[in-house]
Amino acid sequence: MGKIIAFINQKGGVGKTTTTASVAAGMAKLGLKTLGVDLDAQCNLTTSFGVVDANSNTYSTLKGQIQFNPIKLNSHLEILPSSVDLSAFELEMSAEPGKEYLLSELLESVTDQYDYILLDCSPNLGLISINALTAADFYIIPLLPHHLSIQGLTKLLEIADKVKKRLNPKLEMRGIVLTQYNNHKVLHKDIAMVIKNHFGEKLLKPVVREHISLAEAPISGTDIFEYAPKSSGAEDYLNLTKEIIKL
Repeated sequence: MGKIIAFINQKGGVGKTTTTASVAAGMAKLGLKTLGVDLDAQCNLTTSFGVVDANSNTYSTLKGQIQFNPIKLNSHLEILPSSVDLSAFELEMSAEPGKEYLLSELLESVTDQYDYILLDCSPNLGLISINALTAADFYIIPLLPHHLSIQGLTKLLEIADKVKKRLNPKLEMRGIVLTQYNNHKVLHKDIAMVIKNHFGEKLLKPVVREHISLAEAPISGTDIFEYAPKSSGAEDYLNLTKEIIKL
C-alpha cells in the first residue's frame, strides 16, 4: 500500500509545486513507483512536466466524468494533470454529500499501484485542500525563510488539526522544508532557528538552497534532475527525497 503525501501551504510562491515535482522525480529516480496529482487550477505541476491539453485531469476524474487515467512520464513516474476548470470545483460541489472524501475515494482504489502518491495542493485552504488532507497519510509544508511565511502556519495547522479530528484520524504533519534558502542571509538563519526551536525535528534537515536552475527547469518542461543534474538544486532535492522516504 502506497503512502499519500500532501505538499501544502496556503501562501503562494513558497516553492510548493517545485518541491512536489522535484520529490516526485527524485522518488522515480530512486526506482519508486510515484504518482503526482495536480490539485491546483493554475496547473503548475502539470506544466512543470511539460504536459499540455490533457483529456484526463483531476477535475473530470474527481467529478466522476472519466475514469482514473494518469499520464505516464517514464517507467516510474505518472501524473494526473490539473485543469483550469478545477477553479469551479468548490462551488459546483458545495451541496455534494461527503464532498471532503472525493479524492480519498478516488485514490483508495489505486493506492496499491504506487509506492508514493504526492499531492500538489492549491494555495488556499478550500475544499480541494481539505480533500487532500483527508486523503493523505501525512503532509509536508514548504516554507520560505521569511517572517510573513511563518505567520500563515498557525491557520494551516488549525485546519489540519480539525481535519484530523473530524475526517482523517491518521493525518500527521511530518515536516517543514525551507525553500530558496541562503545561508549567507542572517534573516534566513534566524527563521530557521525559530522554526527549529518551535517544531524541533519537524524541520527537515535538507534545506533547499536558492538556485536559478530550480526556476528554469519548469520552463523547459522537465525536472531538476534532467535539467541540471549537477546543480545544488538537484543535490538538495535528492537529499530531501531520501529524508522524506525515511519518514
